[in-house]
Amino acid sequence: MNWAPRAAALAERVTHPSSRWRAPVAQTARHELVPRWWQRAPGGWALRNGEADKGRWLDAAYGDASLVTSVGPLHADHATGDDHPAGLPTSSSTLPGLVVRMFQHARLGDDDTVCDIGTGSGYGAALAARRLGDAQITSVDVDPYLVEAARARLDAMGLHPALVHTDATGDLPGTFDRIVATVGVRPIPASWLAALEPHGRLVTTIAGTSLLVTAEKTEDGGATGRVEWDRAGFMHTRHGSDYPPRLAVLLAAAREHDGDDISTGRYPVVQVTEAWDLASMLDVVAPGIEHRFDEGGTQRTALMAHADGSWARATARADEAPQVHQGGPRRLWDILDEIRTHWLTHGELPVRGAKVFVKPDGSTYLARGKWLAEL
Repeated sequence: MNWAPRAAALAERVTHPSSRWRAPVAQTARHELVPRWWQRAPGGWALRNGEADKGRWLDAAYGDASLVTSVGPLHADHATGDDHPAGLPTSSSTLPGLVVRMFQHARLGDDDTVCDIGTGSGYGAALAARRLGDAQITSVDVDPYLVEAARARLDAMGLHPALVHTDATGDLPGTFDRIVATVGVRPIPASWLAALEPHGRLVTTIAGTSLLVTAEKTEDGGATGRVEWDRAGFMHTRHGSDYPPRLAVLLAAAREHDGDDISTGRYPVVQVTEAWDLASMLDVVAPGIEHRFDEGGTQRTALMAHADGSWARATARADEAPQVHQGGPRRLWDILDEIRTHWLTHGELPVRGAKVFVKPDGSTYLARGKWLAEL
């Protein structure tokens, strides 16, 4: 297949002409790293096989979009057309533009060693190896199959970075000038700080948010930095082939039950997961809430649930004030409304642009003005 013009066009879209990442993007055959992938479909996920439709394969591989490669424990490489998993994505090939931006945030020097956390398809490791050379790149993933598949496919391209199967929240295989994670963590693991060279720099996202953090190691073994104005969202780190069960039962109850507390909300129903700054602030203040949102005609319904048994349902037409039902030990919709009030009062939320302080044990704090939060 003549993939080179597609890769060159992708490089033009995601890098500027003088970027040192332009050549790595243009020279990397992304389609070879993602021969099969999952696409959302009614009733679950549908398998896409690149060899069966090479035009669609190239369109997908050289579009600036993420390609889901695992859903729950089932990797697309091991699936058949009859499989329609309904779980959460557990691995993907991240959209190329975001991979490049994460590496740009790392401010790589030509002699830097890099730990790429979250091997996935191997695309990030491929770009980094082309940019700096095999010997300076180590990539890790919790899934042994992903590591072996990426190794074989990168070897076929003539690229040989070190690929290691390990739980990235534990000890990392060496020490590095830069750590770049395309998985979300909360808080930042102490092992990352231990593996970071003096004055080294790490780039990651806070799990459950779109907060992209950069921080440099300090003399005491901790790190300081900031929440960048840029945004990124990645899958959470996991410790096995799948994530723990979600709160489907509680969300279903929230859809039907009358609350212990019934009131009229102050603001229109909002789809929280699509309001990135609002969702990030909420997850810092009250982590672990799951959301559902339905819109039919002018009727809008938002559901919230937490593992502590708290839940909320807000329903309204268009932008009218909603009727809010809440139950359990906390009033989740009230917490959300307090954040929206802060936003309207102050014009913005303090999470974006906040300073980041990480202690050597990984305790992570965000601060902006008088606002302080521990993750």
